[in-house]
Amino acid sequence: MSSHEQLLVRHSLQQTSIAPVRIAAIAPGHSFHDFGKAAFGTLELTFAESPPHPRTLTIHLGEKLAEPLRLDREPGGSVRYRAIPLDVRPGECRYRVIIPPDQRNTGPHAIPMPAEIGEVLPFRYAEIEGLPGDAPLPSCRQLAVHYPFDDAAAHFHCDNTVLNEVWELCRYTIKATSFCGLYVDGDRERIPYEADAYLNQLSHYCVDRQYGMARATLEHFVEHPTWPTEWQFQFILMAWTEYLCSGCDDFLRRHYETLKTRLLLPLARADGLISTQNGALTPQLLQALHLEQLRDIVDWPPADFAGNGVPGERDGYDMRPVNTAVNAFYYQALRVMTRIARHLGHEDDRQRFRIEAQKVQWAVSSTLLDLDHGIYVDGEDSRHHSLHGNMLPLAFGLIPDSLVPGVLRFLRTRGMACSVYGAQFLLDALFAAGDDEHAFSLLTDTGERGWAHMLHDLGSTMTLEAWDPRFKPNLDWNHAWGAAPANLIPRWILGVQPLQPGFQRVRVQPHPGPLNELRGRVPLPQGPLDIQMERSPSGWSLTVDLPDGVHGDIYLPGATKPHRLPPGHHHFP
Repeated sequence: MSSHEQLLVRHSLQQTSIAPVRIAAIAPGHSFHDFGKAAFGTLELTFAESPPHPRTLTIHLGEKLAEPLRLDREPGGSVRYRAIPLDVRPGECRYRVIIPPDQRNTGPHAIPMPAEIGEVLPFRYAEIEGLPGDAPLPSCRQLAVHYPFDDAAAHFHCDNTVLNEVWELCRYTIKATSFCGLYVDGDRERIPYEADAYLNQLSHYCVDRQYGMARATLEHFVEHPTWPTEWQFQFILMAWTEYLCSGCDDFLRRHYETLKTRLLLPLARADGLISTQNGALTPQLLQALHLEQLRDIVDWPPADFAGNGVPGERDGYDMRPVNTAVNAFYYQALRVMTRIARHLGHEDDRQRFRIEAQKVQWAVSSTLLDLDHGIYVDGEDSRHHSLHGNMLPLAFGLIPDSLVPGVLRFLRTRGMACSVYGAQFLLDALFAAGDDEHAFSLLTDTGERGWAHMLHDLGSTMTLEAWDPRFKPNLDWNHAWGAAPANLIPRWILGVQPLQPGFQRVRVQPHPGPLNELRGRVPLPQGPLDIQMERSPSGWSLTVDLPDGVHGDIYLPGATKPHRLPPGHHHFP
């Protein structure tokens, strides 16, 4: 994708006019408008008649209520509220509120809004104050900004109400947070980060047949990587996902050498494990990475980030120079680079990456496994066992089959002791290892560490940056890295994953768990894949519609061998 093509992506943003779902009078000349969901944009007002005299109104926009019909004007953290003056004049009937730039997210590193769109603010609610007491209310519209999005491209419904609500919360988040034309970290900074972008990409590909934003964001990372060690590996995973889902290998071919650099091979010691603290992180390597620093992150925020005694989202992780979480990501990146090198015909590299992956696999088992307990420690010479130190090796296939049951038992004791970002890999690990019961319990949890909490207890209509302000007081209410169920539900519960690039062959292996009925639609490059399942006393019925050009390996629940089927309509009673 050229710089010109990147600009086309950024300048293809759309504005959708949305009417309020509720209007109420607070007091004479003071009205309240609820648009149903928060969106990035501005407000448009249309008066039935031009005002007879000049007047300055106050427009209040925000994401959070303090009480019914009242915006929270001090919401805290990065939850948004603005009071904006609007001058109305005789002779004019239509006004668009101009959002003043916010220094917190429009600095030199933030992604600017295209000039033709202008500045935006995430808001669900509006108050209009200062109208004449006897004047009719103006017509108000939320002008929502987003990347082109087909609301009918994806669908999910089942007999679990909470799971349906979680799906819609996360699906809508992917649409609403596309307001910049690149994957950014929400409204707090508006900066692309590789981990945020990788999770965003996984979900975007599952809810719409759009690949332009992911490609533009990948191009951004070529020159603008960010500081966490594991984020370098997620750049590689993102590039592979782009090829595997879209079938387009252009980025892999043009940026193969950059991908090799992000593999961080110079940080590996003789046994294959890497460390940013073994003296190998030289100024020359940092320069090649376009970075000033490189530090392990594991999860975010760290311990007691808020200074309120809350332990953070790392489950007490023991941050050692040789780090289990980092090396699990490194192993996965090596495996992916092996596939990339094979596809592009770089045989020497393929052999090298394969050998390095084998060394890491052996070293993790010999150095980072607690043999007495059958689970993994957080790093070399550590004695601490964390959720992250076990879920990441499990998610990336590092754990021998004989140890998987013990690791799963340990993961059950930790619950959701990770951030909304870490939840992606925890649930990937659980579904892949067959612990559907625990995965479903986490997806539908209505407690503080669940997606339903964001919607019902806090009142957000997009996923949050963290589970609750208690864990990250500066969180925002519009963070797509919290929307993992938008891809977990299609990829695991519906069970749709590519077996060949561009979904030429697809696996359909549903994990219905406790559900009795479900139906869904997953967008593929060739068209929609529809699936419907229903449980009866005699077993499951399964209907799958494969679009033209897509062959499927279809697994009935509990089956170990697939039905290999051509495109078309298939029903299993």
